[in-house]
Amino acid sequence: MRAILLAAMLALAATPALAHSAVDATAPEDGAVLAQAPAQIVLTFAKRIRLTRIRVTHDDGTPVDLDLGERTAFATRFELPLDDMGSGLYRIEWRGLSGDGHTMRNAFAFRVQ
Repeated sequence: MRAILLAAMLALAATPALAHSAVDATAPEDGAVLAQAPAQIVLTFAKRIRLTRIRVTHDDGTPVDLDLGERTAFATRFELPLDDMGSGLYRIEWRGLSGDGHTMRNAFAFRVQ
């Protein structure tokens, strides 16, 4: 009986994590080295998410929030235009709201030579 209760409690505790929206892929990929800055960034999620902020930091400069415009609905793929800031390290930080109501955040970076 104790084993059944423990299994049930573990299953319930894991359920919210299953609903979170992990990033499946980014373009450019995390750690990529590019010859020129991309015209856009793409974030693809495993489950639907609503983005609330995308922030770009270039070579320890002042962070710039990207304009999400009409991209505020729940979706699994987001394409956002990116201004060319020249060569250097681009760090992209994102925040969003997953379908289960939890706040999600993460970051990726790429370098332009």
